[in-house]
Amino acid sequence: MKARRLPFWLGFAALTLAPTLAMAVEGTSKLFPAVNGETARLSIRGAADLQAMEPLIQDFQATAPDIAIEYFDYVTNDLHQKAGVACEQNAPLGDLWLSSSLDQLVSLANNGCASAYHSLETAQVPKWANWRDEVFGFTFEPAVFVYNARHVPSSDVPRTRAELADLLRRRLDYYGGRVGTFDIRTSGVGYLLAFSDARQATATYGRLLESMSRADVKVSCCTGTILQEIASGRIYLAYNMIGSYSYAAAQANPDLRVVIPRDYTLILSRGVLIPKTAQRPDLARRFLDYLLSKRGQDVARRRAFFFAEKGNIPEGVDGPSTLGELSFVQPIRIGPALLAAQDEAQRRRFIDDWSHSMLNQPASSP
Repeated sequence: MKARRLPFWLGFAALTLAPTLAMAVEGTSKLFPAVNGETARLSIRGAADLQAMEPLIQDFQATAPDIAIEYFDYVTNDLHQKAGVACEQNAPLGDLWLSSSLDQLVSLANNGCASAYHSLETAQVPKWANWRDEVFGFTFEPAVFVYNARHVPSSDVPRTRAELADLLRRRLDYYGGRVGTFDIRTSGVGYLLAFSDARQATATYGRLLESMSRADVKVSCCTGTILQEIASGRIYLAYNMIGSYSYAAAQANPDLRVVIPRDYTLILSRGVLIPKTAQRPDLARRFLDYLLSKRGQDVARRRAFFFAEKGNIPEGVDGPSTLGELSFVQPIRIGPALLAAQDEAQRRRFIDDWSHSMLNQPASSP
């Protein structure tokens, strides 16, 4: 069967119908005025939804009331492309770059685009989330399954990739055309999760790809679009969704349920770096320290990204009580191993293989 991409207009429906699930749109920006009169302005370029970043920005401004912040929201591939051009041309593009596509940030840092920074806060970052004091992880977000409880009976709920593959084979007539995941040709974070899956469990992942292909999987660039499709009942379940956005959607819609897979759980950390061309590196360092501080981490856990390395998982999530010490948790390490994911020849081969296995068609990536 030929997989179907989600209709283009649904991306805009996600923006208007479900604000908490909004996708990044090229050029979207918001100015957060200084609380007590502007004396300085920080410019952030981020591939992290504004709704998630807003509580962090506003709380930072409570500690720095004279600083205005302008936040530019991108999808991952667009930010990576623009950041690479700015670096190559030695041109300014904001003071701080944020992205869930860690491989893209590591590639930028490896190309000399980042400024190193060391402080008391950066020293507390786990080794797996700090590369050369240039790229730091500041969140702890599982890749999860999401389903609509109105359409997926409790007896069908998968909790491992093998169970998901078996479900799609057993009930192909019911779930055919009702399963969603990232289109790794257009989504940087989707590509990173798929690449990490393939390295983690090759046989299981190959079997899952085959089952999803048979089930006529729907693919999209963005978590928000897929979650909107699940909420509407047009698809019933989705694979490899970002845990923070999925939990926010489930809070807004009780039909949506989040499952932490039990065979292994990939942990994504939002990455942040200070570009070498930052015009206000002092403000960038100050905001970075805030993100890594106990105060910033508490705000991220309670109001923005919801999961934390240490602490209980959010209420209502189908999973263990905590993620921090479990053997099946596999953080995506920020480091040189991610450079393999950005090697152009390997990336093209991987996307070609995925397109053939999942979509029964050649890759469309450039």
